[in-house]
Amino acid sequence: MLDLFFQRMINRKRIAVVMPAFNAEKTLEATVSELPELVDIRILVDDHSCDNTAQLAHKLGLLVFEHDRNYGYGRNQQTCYREALAAGADVVIMLHPDYQYTPLLITAMASLIAYDVYDVVLGSRIIGGRALRGGMPLYKYVANRLLTAFENLFLRVKLSEYHTGYRAWSRRVLTELPLLENSDDFVFDNQMLAQCVHFGFRIGEVSCPTKYFEEASSINFRRSVKYGLEVVATTLQFALQGVGLANLPRFSPDGRKLQTDSRNPYYVHHTETA
Repeated sequence: MLDLFFQRMINRKRIAVVMPAFNAEKTLEATVSELPELVDIRILVDDHSCDNTAQLAHKLGLLVFEHDRNYGYGRNQQTCYREALAAGADVVIMLHPDYQYTPLLITAMASLIAYDVYDVVLGSRIIGGRALRGGMPLYKYVANRLLTAFENLFLRVKLSEYHTGYRAWSRRVLTELPLLENSDDFVFDNQMLAQCVHFGFRIGEVSCPTKYFEEASSINFRRSVKYGLEVVATTLQFALQGVGLANLPRFSPDGRKLQTDSRNPYYVHHTETA
């Protein structure tokens, strides 16, 4: 039995998939059905949904954590990563439960971290040129390309995109980054990548087809503009930090980290076992 367990693992690493969810009832089951068997820990964090996301997640056998109100996408991810680390994960893949990204890439993304090729792996919608064919709105595609070019210039790296919702992290990244210094909003994703670059973590990418449809979650135009402005601000803060003109806790090794925060007063329900 133990031999079978280790055969399912990748390089004897415990693999976790975390799903930050808000009103994902319509797409959750399709997403979970494609998770590979090698995933040891399956966590869903419900950010106070208005539908039956949490109830369905329980029925699907997921480890479920519920917020007592809607705190935002960034806080949702903090909970996801805290609980994955507490469950003993060595590799953590963040996958949106809206079925926009295929779970079939989890094995490839986890392998690149489990075998210490990269510390971070992104599922890029841009590599392969399939984003528009997958239904990405034109204005989002153009904004993605412009923001990515701007970020590559100031962060001095060359990524195909910074805005994917499909990401894999090593345990070391999640324990060493001062994630509690980041926003509770959507720019959390971007701030986290800026931190990874600042602290010297290795970032890789894999091509990921994506699909846009009515049930898939997507922020509206107004929120997209707000996100874009916050991305620009994050990038400039990174640059100012690099030349010594800023001293932000977000880029400090002494910033607040997940393991230093043992209080979880904003949980409605903490399920110990799936």
